[in-house]
Amino acid sequence: MPGIIPHRHCLVCGKAIELDKYYCSEECEETMKKERKKQRNMMIFMFALLFIMLVLLWLPR
Repeated sequence: MPGIIPHRHCLVCGKAIELDKYYCSEECEETMKKERKKQRNMMIFMFALLFIMLVLLWLPR
């Protein structure tokens, strides 16, 4: 498309930014770091819960 400067969008807020960046500000970068940490912790919790449930399933009654 003529007239559109090559760009990408901030992964958090969607603002147009330069091609060599992923976030428009430090605030958006911190927001993404917190979100990733939350997702990682939830994944660890879910695997732990699955493991506990499997162990309980195989315990003799």
